[in-house]
Amino acid sequence: MDAIRISLDDYVLSGGGANGESYDHKTDSSVMLKLYFPGKIQQPLDEMKLARKVYVTGIPTPEPGEYVVTEDGRYGIRFKRIPGKKSYSRATADEPEKVARFAAEFAQMCKQLHATRVDTAQFENVKDRYYRLLAENPFFTTSEKDKLARFIADTPDEDTAVHGDLQYSNAIFAGDRRYFIDLGDFCWGNHLFDIGQVYLCCYLSGEDFISETFHMPKALAMKFWDCFAPVYFGEGIPLKEIEEQVRPFAGLKTLLIERDTRCPMPEFRAALTTILD
Repeated sequence: MDAIRISLDDYVLSGGGANGESYDHKTDSSVMLKLYFPGKIQQPLDEMKLARKVYVTGIPTPEPGEYVVTEDGRYGIRFKRIPGKKSYSRATADEPEKVARFAAEFAQMCKQLHATRVDTAQFENVKDRYYRLLAENPFFTTSEKDKLARFIADTPDEDTAVHGDLQYSNAIFAGDRRYFIDLGDFCWGNHLFDIGQVYLCCYLSGEDFISETFHMPKALAMKFWDCFAPVYFGEGIPLKEIEEQVRPFAGLKTLLIERDTRCPMPEFRAALTTILD
């Protein structure tokens, strides 16, 4: 797929993240741009192809447009812009008194996502992604890797959608319309691989990370989880029981974090105790 050359003079910076920045078109309110940091070429191309496949499934996500490159060699993707959008993390930070409402809406979105069957031939199995991360990780011992691989293998398969980076900043709303964004890790499999990420972002992450990334104090993030879990899992299940089920899957995110940070992360490994002991 050839990239279309564009000029950043036509755009204004609107936000940033771990992999790049987002821009709004100056004169066309229907266009937004996700631009990756310098040196990333294959990643935006892969995300573009995946975004189109996900969009076709009917999962609510902004319509992807073209694969583009700027004058300075940065690659990205144009999407149909959602005017007036706000993420669930930003909305909660701005109106903390509505945390229960926002957590419930996000939980309903996640339930619908995880009930969506997909063509498993079109997307990767989430287990295969974790096997690959496990093989590449230099910090776990062989014995620890064997235990983690066994846990992953023993997790029941499901032929339903997995976001791959499910956090409350990756779901947005505008009016009564709701969308998932940043689906570059979309795959299929057991829903708990996704929910572990939600728990990680609300409970296991440190105060500084939550404040910088989600713009709220950790106490509010924890309250978001406390409101999210009963809606997603059902009111009759004790929160402690839910967390015991989810915690190991949150710990598995250690593999992704250690890949990106290139150092062991003991604060997240603690969630893997039930697997490694």
